[in-house]
Amino acid sequence: MSVVSHDRSYRALLSVPSVGRMLIGMQIARIGQSMVSIAIVLYALDSYRSAALAGMATFCAVFPGLLVSPLAGALLDRHGRTRLVILDYIVALFSLLLMGTLALAHALPAWLLMAIAAIASLTVPLSGSGLRSLLPIIVPVHLWERANALDSTGFLIATIVGPPVAAGIVALCGGPVAFVVIGLTFGAAAIVITGTPDPPTQSPSSGSLLTDAWHGLVYTWRNRTLRALALTLSTFNLASGITTIVIPYLVLERLHMSETVVGVVMAIQGVAGMIAAVGIGSIDSRNRERNMLVVPMIGIGLATGILLVRSDLFGIVLLMGICGLLNGPLDVALFTLRQRRTHPDWTGRAFAVSMSFNYLGGPIGSAITGFMAARSMDAAIIFGIVTCLIAGVMGTVMIPTNE
Repeated sequence: MSVVSHDRSYRALLSVPSVGRMLIGMQIARIGQSMVSIAIVLYALDSYRSAALAGMATFCAVFPGLLVSPLAGALLDRHGRTRLVILDYIVALFSLLLMGTLALAHALPAWLLMAIAAIASLTVPLSGSGLRSLLPIIVPVHLWERANALDSTGFLIATIVGPPVAAGIVALCGGPVAFVVIGLTFGAAAIVITGTPDPPTQSPSSGSLLTDAWHGLVYTWRNRTLRALALTLSTFNLASGITTIVIPYLVLERLHMSETVVGVVMAIQGVAGMIAAVGIGSIDSRNRERNMLVVPMIGIGLATGILLVRSDLFGIVLLMGICGLLNGPLDVALFTLRQRRTHPDWTGRAFAVSMSFNYLGGPIGSAITGFMAARSMDAAIIFGIVTCLIAGVMGTVMIPTNE
């Protein structure tokens, strides 16, 4: 850490060695990740004409990786982060090239699409938590809010850029070509990250990978804050099917608009979220994190009710804008609270396990929402509303103010 002043500006953050390069590599990969999710859903809806299959494909692209996250965290703490992040990007590159090639040859049935997506997901925790666990190691504490604001903004920029580009490629060239193009973005990210230094850490190790993974699980579960975040965020993310399944289905099937419109609608959420995240990053979030988490969860749940009244383009755009504005403070508070309540020696394992627990509701929610939407769209929307409100209550009760 070469920055010793207490300048809290973004300029001070970017002057920290390696931060700029790391953020650029993360950004390229995140754009690819945001393109993958929408490309798989659009391809499934177009090729198989089934919201249920689209939901299952999304589930397979995420859930298996969550199951192996404790092992991924142990590997990160034991062998360093940068090389393992590059490994995940290379796996993503080749899996997407395989999907695209098979689809072009009309040899990609639904079961094979889900199988390839599931295998590729196994390395995702390496990059998902690998670079993020580096941030609290190389960034001074007083710049964590700024770093987390840029981290959150990176996701939102990906949301702005990725879905419209992916949807546009699908509309113009088809899903198979989109898979190939998206794969190349991961190759570019691997090139950028290559050579990024990986600061050494003194992480405790038993000598056994499985034992280290178990210790990571135990540490995360015994940490009151990480446990509360896991239960609260996994419940909240059950509602993610609203964005991944319901919105594309409404635009394509009910409004009979193009895939490009799906991408533009997703981008609206990203623009709103980026504005909120950059603004909130200048605020010291200490002792405010719980409110910054709970209020947006409840607000997003209430806002989702818009779709019960208006499921036209105006209602969809309004909902996505509100969700984006509320996601900004939620992300910054989540990232900063997790950093403050995790011992530096456990960042690899604890972050991998914590992030996977937090996202656990995402693939499950997408699968449930897909099956519900195929039968009753209103039921799927109500499911999203209820899970958000329950998560807000859980966060209020369970997240400790200090630890």
